[in-house]
Amino acid sequence: MNSEGEVLFKPFVIHNNRAGFDSRYEKICCAAESPQKIKVGLEATGHYSYNILGYLLDKGLPTYVINPLHTNLYRKSLSLRKTKTDKVDTHTIAAMLMSDVDLKSYSDTLYHN
Repeated sequence: MNSEGEVLFKPFVIHNNRAGFDSRYEKICCAAESPQKIKVGLEATGHYSYNILGYLLDKGLPTYVINPLHTNLYRKSLSLRKTKTDKVDTHTIAAMLMSDVDLKSYSDTLYHN
């Protein structure tokens, strides 16, 4: 989604491997005017998201890991429909990143430092 709220890509599957990450990274960078304006949002899915999270952080992209409960509540605040699908969740996460919701980008700094 761009800054005007226009959907740039339909929801797509990202294969959980280096080739899948590379192809999506290139697609994202081609759509952005400037790498500094890119925000990436992920739902916290435990060990399933560790690979993509590490990849995005290595690329220097600001990445937001969002609690699925937070996503669910935000989605409910936007619509009375009880629809929950991956496609709806992708739109919800993009809307959260574009809104003024107080999100903090992920930091891999140890908590006790």
